[in-house]
Amino acid sequence: MTSTMPDIPQAPGLAAVVERVSAVRMLATVHELARDHYAGRRVGTPGGRAAAAWLAERLRELGAEVELDSFPVADVRELYATPVLEWNAGGQALRLEHRRDFVEHLATAESPDPHIAPLAAASEADLHGRWVLARAGDWAQACERAEAHGAAGVLTARGTDPEGWMPKMIAGPATRTVPIIALRTDLHARLADALAAGKVQVTGSMPLRQISTDGHNVHARLPAFSHAGGARTGPRVLLTAHYDGVGDDPDQRMPAAADNASGVAAVLEAARVLTVAPAIRAELSVAFLDAEETGAWGSAHHAPALPSDTLVINLDGAAQLHQAASVEAGGPAHTLLATLDQAARLVGVPLRAGAMASDNRRYAAAGLAAIGIGMGMPGYQTPAETPDRVQPDTLVAAARLLVAAVGMLAAQTSV
Repeated sequence: MTSTMPDIPQAPGLAAVVERVSAVRMLATVHELARDHYAGRRVGTPGGRAAAAWLAERLRELGAEVELDSFPVADVRELYATPVLEWNAGGQALRLEHRRDFVEHLATAESPDPHIAPLAAASEADLHGRWVLARAGDWAQACERAEAHGAAGVLTARGTDPEGWMPKMIAGPATRTVPIIALRTDLHARLADALAAGKVQVTGSMPLRQISTDGHNVHARLPAFSHAGGARTGPRVLLTAHYDGVGDDPDQRMPAAADNASGVAAVLEAARVLTVAPAIRAELSVAFLDAEETGAWGSAHHAPALPSDTLVINLDGAAQLHQAASVEAGGPAHTLLATLDQAARLVGVPLRAGAMASDNRRYAAAGLAAIGIGMGMPGYQTPAETPDRVQPDTLVAAARLLVAAVGMLAAQTSV
């Protein structure tokens, strides 16, 4: 990315301030939030609330005025037991492994008990009481036929990540009236071959339900001061990151270290550095947001309450920077984007335009200048999303970029 604006002034000593960020502190935050105690930090769970309380305390230690703001969240998918899927063909049974071989389809009807029934192709005339094998990419039409004919459920195909995991999600399309289970693509093809060769019997369950719960945003206003001891003046800047995850499976941990403990760690560290840099005069706030994984409910709740001149920088993922950080701007963000571009030059972080489907979009939709930044999420929403995969250099790059951007925004109002 390149800026078309003239060079932007820097706050006094900004180059030295950005060097104060600590990888050790940020890694400690990542490891804390990825602990078993927080159980994947899903919205509405004891682990999620514990994470909010822990973050609120860290912000209070910075001298911030902290508020926990609750709001309702609907249609959260909750997997409350480990699902079952196996098939028997030609006298040989194959039991599949959840999240490696198959996964919950988010439109599934709740089906807690294993149901045994013969398998049929979606094109067959008689589907009553049978599991239906959808053609790849055609699950919706298969569901319509299955529902119309009283089928036992639908089996469809879904790919994996490069490491062979089927990532977990907890928000999706409207629920159908039949169970739907997604098989790994190669296993779906193998099942089709088995059906073409003879009779197949399938046993499947899908204990997935929709619940309503409460989310909790953590809002903090950082200390206001100046060299003269008066009120800090300058632009109104909000740094945000969501702290919620998709939550653990009943029998597997989802540490959520990259998405988004890494982003939270970098925002917390940037706030710490900026709080003790009085030359950077900005009205700085931090929001650690809940329920991003269920449709960005936390930012949707927060955005309408903000003054129209608030500048929002959202960080979603700061775990593994490759060639460049992805950046998406929304709302009246031209000046904010140009400032971020020059801040990135100062700290040596390459940027590229890229989709950032995160909380930044809710703030932009409310008419605020908002930017979303992403620096990688290895192991995204799987058991492999562990703290050891969060790179210290990426955390440092993210925190320095945030500090530099706020410093440059502050300098623009003082010249």
